[in-house]
Amino acid sequence: MSNAHVSVRDALYEAPGPKTRRRTAIGTGIALAAIAFLAVGVVRQFYITGQLDSKYWSIFTKSTTWKFLGQGIAGTLEVALTAGVITFGLGFLLMLGRISDSKVVRGIATALVEFTRGVPTLLFLYFFFLVVPQFGLTLPSFWKITLPVAISACGVVAEVFRSGVKAVPKGQREAALSIGMSKSHVFLKVVFPQAIRYVIPALLSELVIVVKDTTFAYVVTFPDLMQNAKVLISNYDALLSVYLVVAVIYILINYLLNRASDFAARRRNRTLMAAQQNGNKGV
Repeated sequence: MSNAHVSVRDALYEAPGPKTRRRTAIGTGIALAAIAFLAVGVVRQFYITGQLDSKYWSIFTKSTTWKFLGQGIAGTLEVALTAGVITFGLGFLLMLGRISDSKVVRGIATALVEFTRGVPTLLFLYFFFLVVPQFGLTLPSFWKITLPVAISACGVVAEVFRSGVKAVPKGQREAALSIGMSKSHVFLKVVFPQAIRYVIPALLSELVIVVKDTTFAYVVTFPDLMQNAKVLISNYDALLSVYLVVAVIYILINYLLNRASDFAARRRNRTLMAAQQNGNKGV
């Protein structure tokens, strides 16, 4: 096998032997059979209770239903993308605080990171929904969901950024300082651009969490996918069918994000392996 096709996983872990592959195949077969048995039981129960009647599914033959769900998808993506931008901005600032030379700044940044990571998103949402208006500040429903989701995720993003910065070899920082570059220029022009390349897959994975957190929009009645699904359920009394279709839509969105994350990870691994091979040739 050519080294050009060796991934980081292949380099770190030994390939499984015949016994391990056989056990894995048997375990996979048993798991698939159990899942199939469970699926048949669930479908049978739905049939017995009448949940598979056409009246619960005929709403999806109407263009107005899909138009309404499409508006919800647009709302979900709008919140997720805006929250993602805010999350990355706040995460970057918290990361700068975590690597600061000042103990006070590091302590404050660490406390904020742990606070945002430890508090559930729903509590942040209730704060903006119930507490903030008591101070005379009335926010649109869009920001009542976007800000809590962004604040909840920024601590994790800050740690992702920090791990990427720590992964950059110290020699590059020292070399840049030795030619007269300031610390800020070294960080912005040498360290952080490389750190971003290391953590792009993790950042894309975090977007999956952001998309999932947008489902709390029903609390503030923002017209996202979940809120529009609840409207359809109340209008057509089609609980199971609507939630199943919406679940598939969420799965597809998150699947595309995960595929993008995997693609970025594979591309990064190929770059790292190529750089390592070029370094070995130069020795």
